Amino acid sequence: MSVTTDHAVADEEAIRSESRAWKKLKANKSALVGFVIVAFFIIIAVAAPLLPIADPAATSWSAIRKAPSAAHWLGTDEIGRDILSRMIWGAQASLMAGVVSVFIAVLIGVPFGLLSGYFGGWIDQGISRATDALLATPFLILAIALAAFLGPSLTNAMLAIGLSAMPIFVRLTRGQVLSVKTEDYVEGARAIGLTDLAIMTRYVLPNVFAPVLVQATLTVATAIIAEASLSFLGLGQQPPDPSWGSMLNVAKNFMTQAPWMAWWPGAAIFLVVLGFNLLGDGLRDALDPREG
Repeated sequence: MSVTTDHAVADEEAIRSESRAWKKLKANKSALVGFVIVAFFIIIAVAAPLLPIADPAATSWSAIRKAPSAAHWLGTDEIGRDILSRMIWGAQASLMAGVVSVFIAVLIGVPFGLLSGYFGGWIDQGISRATDALLATPFLILAIALAAFLGPSLTNAMLAIGLSAMPIFVRLTRGQVLSVKTEDYVEGARAIGLTDLAIMTRYVLPNVFAPVLVQATLTVATAIIAEASLSFLGLGQQPPDPSWGSMLNVAKNFMTQAPWMAWWPGAAIFLVVLGFNLLGDGLRDALDPREG
């Protein structure tokens, strides 16, 4: 059978697999709950400039640390800023940090993993040893060290988190490539003289996409927690711009006088992380060919 026929058969099987995966995902109630939670926060973040809410940086010395009321649904903070407004605008920073950080990790990690798994030899040894060294350092410790080195800002925090998460995608992609590159259609493509670049982009990379997508979804949740941690330490979003982590950093000083300052950002972080984890678990079950 020619490699062209093999590829056509593989395409047909991929379409059937996508249909099965979509049906399984729709049938997974926890995944749908996760999707709804994530979609809700994304819509809120995107619509923030259009919503009729107060300026998140506007202060009011007559409304310092006011409890939730009709005027301020979630209360006010230590200098009279509306917490609801800051929560909505803070969603932009937290979600952007999660998504952009993972994009950086995937953009760097997947090509290195692809090269390592496909070529092997000294390339694999060099990339694998560097990956092992990075994985030996706890993720959050490495992110804090990089953020401290780069300087406190949301951009630097996203870069630090992305670089810290990158080894996970190198290791995952390498393992998947080692399995895929021995398949018959890859051997057939190699036998008819296709270049290594063509084989990697047309035959290998599409077949490692599913596990990378699942890992990326789960890693977004980890990245959001990491951004909140960095902001809590003063290494992420800088005042007066809001983020959930920086709001918690301020709220810790007023837990007795104004506990609502910590309730809402803490609940938002919990919910969005839960949403991404439920969605990621659902995607993993739906894309696993061994399931159902």
